[in-house]
Amino acid sequence: MHFTSESSADGVTQRDFTLDDVPGVLWQPEGLPLGGRPLVLLGHGGGGHKLGLGVVERAGRCVRGRGFAAVALDAPGHGERKRSAQDERFASEIGQLIAAGRPISAWVARHTSALAERAVPEWVAVLDALGERAEAGDGEGLGPVGFWGLSLGSVIGIPLAAAEPRIAVAVFGLTGHGSQTEAAERVGVPVRFLVQWDDQLVPRAGALALFDALGSRQKTLHANTGGHLDVPETELESAERFLTHHLSAGPGAAEAAGVGADADAKRQ
Repeated sequence: MHFTSESSADGVTQRDFTLDDVPGVLWQPEGLPLGGRPLVLLGHGGGGHKLGLGVVERAGRCVRGRGFAAVALDAPGHGERKRSAQDERFASEIGQLIAAGRPISAWVARHTSALAERAVPEWVAVLDALGERAEAGDGEGLGPVGFWGLSLGSVIGIPLAAAEPRIAVAVFGLTGHGSQTEAAERVGVPVRFLVQWDDQLVPRAGALALFDALGSRQKTLHANTGGHLDVPETELESAERFLTHHLSAGPGAAEAAGVGADADAKRQ
């Protein structure tokens, strides 16, 4: 893991990095160690990138609001990464589908599945590298790990959570295709799943079927009116508290966060 830049503002330190040519960014509380601290993996949506407005906002909620660390990667074909002709077609087609109010095509679903196959091992490698960095810093490994990603973030996050035992909790949503069912059945961690009732990209029936397929014994469905991009602020606040509750539940996790997560956990 090679860190390329570092900056701090409002109590948050941001470090840009690359790992095997995959660009990412790590956020953590300024002046505090990574070891033992809860870590949230942030997945961006289709056509977005690691420093998109929504990702940075969620990172701030995790780090500034909770004392956690957070990390985001550019998905294959996104952000600073090279784009193939198929990646260019994907970006164009997503924009056209949103504008036309039509659901994702079979080709888009296949392409995002292919992106996920590439992205999952990249996320595993980043977790390995951050674990090594945490242990090298103060002898303590990573704290509990959560995943927060919607749309393409969930297309990647669901197979990642199915394969990666270090992930303890997840926020998914704005997705639902039959190709995701097998991975969803292997997810066993607590999940909060968001559905936009009038989602023009993801048919309601597909989203509900995917929620039903999740193998988690503890899962909740949160549905709101509006389209794909209309997730209300209250849902983001609720998702933040959900992650805090589970990531602060392990021994020493709340002390690592150091920002009074216990009070919010009791409200869950």
